[in-house]
Amino acid sequence: MSSPRSRANMVHVYNCHPYASQQIVQVEQEPGLVCCGGGALFVVASGGCKVEAYSVEQEGCPLICRFSTMGTVRSIQHSKTGDYLVTIEEKNSATYLRAYTNWRYQAEGKARVGVRLLGHLLRGASVRGGVQMEIIEIPLSEHPVAVACCSVTGDLLVGCEKTLVLFTLRRPNQQSLQSQSPWPNTQQSSSQSQGQTSSSNQNVSILDFERSVIVHLPKMSLKQVALCGGYVAVQAELEVLVLKLEASSEPQTPDDSSDTNTCDDPLEDQSDLLLIPRQQELLGDRAKDCDIPVSIEKTGLEDKGQYTLSYVLFRRFTPEFFQGCSVEETQLHSLQLYPLYTSSQSASTEEPACVFCFFSLPNAGYLYSLKGGVELLSAYQYPEKVLEAVLTDHLLHVITKNALQCFTVRCAAVAARMEDPYIDTTMKACPPCSLEVCALRMQLFIGLRSVCVYGRHVILLSAADMETPDESERSTQRRSRKWTISSPKETSAAGHGWNLYVVDTVSPLVLYREMVEYSRHYSETNPQAQSLRHLLSEAHLLLCASSLQQSSEGNHTVSLQKDADKQTEGQTEGQTEGQTERQEVQEALRQNCAQLGDCYSRASQKDCHQALPYYRMSGLSVTEVLVRNRPLPSSPHSYGLGFLFYLKHFLFEETEQSLSQESADEVIDIFSQSDPSEIISVCASPSMTNISPARTLRIFQHLEATAGVSVPLTITMATMMLRLDDLPQYTQLMDRHPEMLLVYGFIDEPRLLLHGGGGRPHTRVRPTSLTRQLSKSQPGLLVAGMVALHENNKAQLEQADHIFKELGCENCLLVDFWEATLMASSQEVVIQELLFRLASVYIERLTHTNSGAHSSLPRTRPQRRPLKSADDLINSSSHYGSLYPWLTVLCPAHTTNFQHQEALHKLQSLLCGPSMSIGSVLPLLERLSEETLWGFSLHLLCATRRGQFDSSIEKLLDRCPQAIIAFANHHLQDRHMALWWQKLLPELCDRTRAAADNSILLAALKETLVVVATETSPAQFLELIPDDGTASYFLPHLLTCSQRHLLA
Repeated sequence: MSSPRSRANMVHVYNCHPYASQQIVQVEQEPGLVCCGGGALFVVASGGCKVEAYSVEQEGCPLICRFSTMGTVRSIQHSKTGDYLVTIEEKNSATYLRAYTNWRYQAEGKARVGVRLLGHLLRGASVRGGVQMEIIEIPLSEHPVAVACCSVTGDLLVGCEKTLVLFTLRRPNQQSLQSQSPWPNTQQSSSQSQGQTSSSNQNVSILDFERSVIVHLPKMSLKQVALCGGYVAVQAELEVLVLKLEASSEPQTPDDSSDTNTCDDPLEDQSDLLLIPRQQELLGDRAKDCDIPVSIEKTGLEDKGQYTLSYVLFRRFTPEFFQGCSVEETQLHSLQLYPLYTSSQSASTEEPACVFCFFSLPNAGYLYSLKGGVELLSAYQYPEKVLEAVLTDHLLHVITKNALQCFTVRCAAVAARMEDPYIDTTMKACPPCSLEVCALRMQLFIGLRSVCVYGRHVILLSAADMETPDESERSTQRRSRKWTISSPKETSAAGHGWNLYVVDTVSPLVLYREMVEYSRHYSETNPQAQSLRHLLSEAHLLLCASSLQQSSEGNHTVSLQKDADKQTEGQTEGQTEGQTERQEVQEALRQNCAQLGDCYSRASQKDCHQALPYYRMSGLSVTEVLVRNRPLPSSPHSYGLGFLFYLKHFLFEETEQSLSQESADEVIDIFSQSDPSEIISVCASPSMTNISPARTLRIFQHLEATAGVSVPLTITMATMMLRLDDLPQYTQLMDRHPEMLLVYGFIDEPRLLLHGGGGRPHTRVRPTSLTRQLSKSQPGLLVAGMVALHENNKAQLEQADHIFKELGCENCLLVDFWEATLMASSQEVVIQELLFRLASVYIERLTHTNSGAHSSLPRTRPQRRPLKSADDLINSSSHYGSLYPWLTVLCPAHTTNFQHQEALHKLQSLLCGPSMSIGSVLPLLERLSEETLWGFSLHLLCATRRGQFDSSIEKLLDRCPQAIIAFANHHLQDRHMALWWQKLLPELCDRTRAAADNSILLAALKETLVVVATETSPAQFLELIPDDGTASYFLPHLLTCSQRHLLA
């Protein structure tokens, strides 16, 4: 809660010309009321009962039609959606509310006019698509005070002194009497074109209204109302309340109260006191804390849906005196709800992305944004008393007694942020919504009374009154001290004391060009002036508003093309002109972004980061930005912070744009002078591949002499030597530091090894020249560096794979990298992925090698020995388990060639380790036959890991009985100990009975009996002796078992 003055923004004044030309509407009688819409200007004669419509889109504003009203018009409004007029009329001391539809048919001189009540459709020609105007009587229980039409849906809001009545626009002839919310979309109320002209072939729209909801505000005396897309704004003398009216298909529960505010005023009965309310501003949910109760009256249509109200905004002012306005004259006026669409929306079919609320005091105006959070965008301070104000998408027009003035608005800044999530990032920028507003050139008139706006046409009603020459001179002097003014316009030749003007504003593109021309004054005198940046920001928002308007109109035109088979040539020409203008606006936006980038490139630390997004939006290349930011002759070594910020981001981000040698050398010079600490990272950028290595090496040597030796600097210098093909110097530099320090250097600057990616997944990378050299001369260092990058999230696993594949090392270094990463990684997902990959590689090697001791690999033979042998991996990694003893018996060493043996031992070690999932490797092992002992060993390992000891014992006795005792000693322990006598002993007895001379089986049986005698009781041992066994063979073991039992 604060006063208007404390919340007001500073107002800049620029000598730009927003108005292009003006013409006088030839009206026969003195106008009393005016309004505009649908390409027409509606004039009600003073005290008369006749409405005249003039075309504001044609030169000279010709008369479209005139028609009589049924009473004296006190208020008139036009609805864009539905193209109807609504009036408050008086006749015989009674007040009426009437709507006039199909009024354009009066242009053909047809006198037929139908009059009917709300909800009672006329029969005959009108329903069948006739050509008569209709007057709809809208009965009310109270006298109407104000009316408003929703530009989105065409609904009608009527404000009585303490009551609001909402009427929903219906189209009975199109059977669109839906019972849903009045604001789901505008399909039920699509309008005729704004530029529609009368024609006997026009489609007639039969309109009607349905009373939807009644809202009571007992503590507020309404003066003005506004309606837009479900938002309802009401204005009293010094209070403004904005509500959100929403429809719900769910009926209210009995506990729900229709009163949204039931607080009582403790001073209500103290009528003898003069109470001056305190100033108050409540936004969003806080607005419900105001002392204005609101209730909804049931209309009898509750079966079609319930309505709920929520508070959005409440603002209360206190009477204040200021120059030219007494306390009694301090009242609010010009209440307006204004919608704005984004470029992807159509103004005819969608709910607006932004809704703004504007209202004004005589000395200050206030603009709020309502959607996406309620916020005060701008507070306008007027130099003198303002009579009326009208908000448009890019300008605010206000009139004083003798002047027309316009201010800039911030609607486009809000819409841009609603439309594009990349605004206010390093990708895109837009001037802030809180940017200080500015006033443009003032246009003088005599006796202005009212103002309304249609498109680029500002309609002014003036009526000269009596003013002494001294007062006029003082008024002019007072304005001249505050604003830049233009000469007053002369009255019409008729000599009467009133005039109706149509003042055309210049196009946003023309006004932008004038602002750019105006900004050159600041750029020549002080390039860092705050006013220069502000003026260019104003120009940017002007172009943004124009772009939004063009896109919305373009989408609306496209949506109407389905119903517009006629006038194809005219539409094509209009579309071509529109496309040309849009292209000009987009080009102007790029130029403006370049100018803003120049401003921010030399800005202070607080704002310099804005140079990056503006330069990006400008479409300029880095070379062009370099040219624009070359230092001034007065300070040859001075570069702006914003320019350096932009340059760093360009170089540190992975882009495909490579600089020429000249530009790359200039960049090195810039950083060597401005920020030497970043020169290594700059040189490592992929954009700097065309740099001069000899010249850069001299800069590095100078840097090393001044700043000292560092590992990244040494590696970078070695890279330059490599590009000069000086391998001895390259080797000497790389030998300066141990490999571990070099790995740390790669972590500090990953782009020494790879370009692209930056740790982001699914980004293509490529090896550097240093990486290629390391793969030949120091493969271990390369693998260690890539593992370090992966573990420090500087490279993804897939990206490292791609690097080794591009180097042609997928069968050697890539596998070494997987093995090293498996040892270093602690991420379970990565570990399982690597285990599967390594098992696949080992099986592939076993499949394509010959197990002969002197054979070679026919296809995928590695080009060199692996960096880590099987023994190295077993000793250094917990994922590689020690080989089971029986494997040595089953597959003794030196029975296969080295490559085959290494692959076999590594795969056996993985299967012996704790990490490998046997279920994942089983499908891979199906490719290996069990005919060979090494293949049999792998299948037996898997069966053992799965707990299949019975079948494993049988298979091992069949293929290699000499390994059975080693197998049993290793696996048949603890809970599997009983298998010695339950499975192994019976199997050996059976097999020795069949082959009594088999010494291997006899030795295994003897070892088994020793274990059984040790682990069983004498009674159990006797049970295990086969019935046909030789007593002398078993008695020694029985004796040993008995002795052990007695000693126990």
